Amino acid sequence: MLKVVLAGFTGAMGQQAVKLIEHMDGVQLVAVVAPSAQDKDPKSYGLDASVTVYDQTDQVDTPADVWLDFTLPDAVYQNAKFAIEHDMRPLIGTTGLTDDQVAELKHLAQEHHLGGLIVPNFGLSAVLLMKFAQEAAAYFPDVEIIELHHADKKDAPSGTALNTAKLISKVRPPHEQSSPDSKETLPGARGGDYEGIRIHAVRLPGYVAHEEVLFGGPGEALTIRQDSFDRASFMKGVQVALTKISDLDQLVVGLENVL
Repeated sequence: MLKVVLAGFTGAMGQQAVKLIEHMDGVQLVAVVAPSAQDKDPKSYGLDASVTVYDQTDQVDTPADVWLDFTLPDAVYQNAKFAIEHDMRPLIGTTGLTDDQVAELKHLAQEHHLGGLIVPNFGLSAVLLMKFAQEAAAYFPDVEIIELHHADKKDAPSGTALNTAKLISKVRPPHEQSSPDSKETLPGARGGDYEGIRIHAVRLPGYVAHEEVLFGGPGEALTIRQDSFDRASFMKGVQVALTKISDLDQLVVGLENVL
């Protein structure tokens, strides 16, 4: 039985994860964490009486195999570090980790002989978009990324957009795509810049998670787009990750590593 601690269980993604785990064979939710969980009675949240409720990460002392994180960008690094130091495999669905933080967590996981997953996006359509975009970039090096999310998303750009840019940069030589004498008459109008790849972040009510990768070439253009209309769509990826995470011998980035 795979025992799971779920951090951020009161949020939209956390609530979907609770429902998923309750219906998975061979997986047990043993504890949940959220700063707003002042009431420690699991029944108050519709949870089984065997689930322990915490409001602080450093209070968690329930033995578990996996730490599933759907929290906030400013908390995820310390949460992942706590999980590894307490011999729990991190399964991180929260975006906002820097490259340096990911490198530190990978090193720490190696020291503890733990595998784990950092997942920029659990949506299978998003995973395929990143794969197809990397393939296309070998033929269309001029590319820009537009990501669109709900108004409450804290970090920008999204982890998916940033990871898309990183994958593209592996096959695309860095170069500036704009005219060398171009000028922004409104600062930031050209978006963020990752090795010459422009990333534009949109935050509006009504959206969930969406991304477009636009490629341009002489006389032609290619657009790859994915849309997530409901957070329930991410749970298929979470299920796959929970099923396969025990097979990993290192901390890796991307759901594609277990597909």
